Amino acid sequence: MKNVIYTITSNEKLTENVFKMVLSGDTSAVTASGQFINIQLAGHYLRRPISIFDCNDNELSIIYKVVGVGTEQMSKMKAGEQLDCLVGLGNGFDLSVSGDKPVVIGGGVGVPPMFYLAKKLIAEGKSVTAILGFNKADEIFCKEDFEAIGAKVIVATADGSVGVKGFVTDALKDVDYTYFYTCGPEPMLKAVYNNSSTSGQLSFEERMGCGFGACMGCSCKTKYGNKRICKDGPVLVKEEIIW
Repeated sequence: MKNVIYTITSNEKLTENVFKMVLSGDTSAVTASGQFINIQLAGHYLRRPISIFDCNDNELSIIYKVVGVGTEQMSKMKAGEQLDCLVGLGNGFDLSVSGDKPVVIGGGVGVPPMFYLAKKLIAEGKSVTAILGFNKADEIFCKEDFEAIGAKVIVATADGSVGVKGFVTDALKDVDYTYFYTCGPEPMLKAVYNNSSTSGQLSFEERMGCGFGACMGCSCKTKYGNKRICKDGPVLVKEEIIW
C-alpha cells in the first residue's frame, strides 16, 4: 500500500451516471488486476474505494458510478485537480490458474476491474471471453474497450435491448471456458457461483471503513475462517465462499 497524490488528467461521462477518470502519478504499488484505490474527498471522513480499470507505468484509470454525495463530488472534478489516494489495496486476481480459455464476467460497475484482468490474460496468450451484464442498452459502457484488446465480448441486458436477453448466467451457459473470474453485485455473484461449471474467483463489493484491514468493518466468514474483504479480498476463491 502506498499513499499517492494523483493529478486528474480527464473525467469523462460514459453514461447518465457512470464516469471514467484518468489519473497521472506513481502506480508502482499496483501489483495485480482486481486491486482498488481508496480516495480521500474533502469534507468526508471515510475514503471511497474504487476498483482499477486500467494501469500503466504512470497512469491509472477508474470507472465509477454516481451513487451518493462522494461520487457526485468526484463527477464534478476537473482536469488538473489532485486526489489523495491509498493505492495497491486488496489481493487481486490470480492469473496462474486461468487455463487457456478463461471467462471474465462483470455486472454494472463490476465491469471495470474485468478489463485490466482481461488485458493481462490476453497478454499471456489466453483466449478471453468477456460477459458484460447491464439492465438496458443505455447503461452499456466499455464494450469497445474489451473488443479493442482482443476479447470476445458478449453483452447481456435484463430487458433484452442488446445482446442476450437476461442475466450474465444466461450468456455463461453457452460459453466454453476453463475458469471464471467475476465482479458485480452479490446476487449476481451468487448466481454465477451456482451456475458455473469450473472453479473461479469472485470479487466482492463491500462497504469499507479503512480499506486496508485495520478496522475489521468488512469481515466475512469463509470456510477457512474470517477474512477482511479489503485486505484478504476483495477476491475470494469459489471453494472458500459461504453464502
